[in-house]
Amino acid sequence: MKMSEVAYKPVGLVLGALSGALAGVVFRQVWKTVGHDNDAPDATDEERTWREVVLAATLQGAIFSAVKAIVDRGGATATKRLTGTWPG
Repeated sequence: MKMSEVAYKPVGLVLGALSGALAGVVFRQVWKTVGHDNDAPDATDEERTWREVVLAATLQGAIFSAVKAIVDRGGATATKRLTGTWPG
């Protein structure tokens, strides 16, 4: 295992937690606009339609994946700048 990989592990864990929190904030803002409601539906919410539930889940997954990729890529790029090698 390369030294940059070892050094990146704790950074990656912190970035992962931050990206999850950031994705949640972004999703809530997007849902307020798209869903015309403050709260996204849960899969077991009886009063919500299938369309709403599936749309919310799809948006949440897409936003989470995009934010995670952005944060992970930024962390790897920063690690390369600091250590001279790509972590991974």
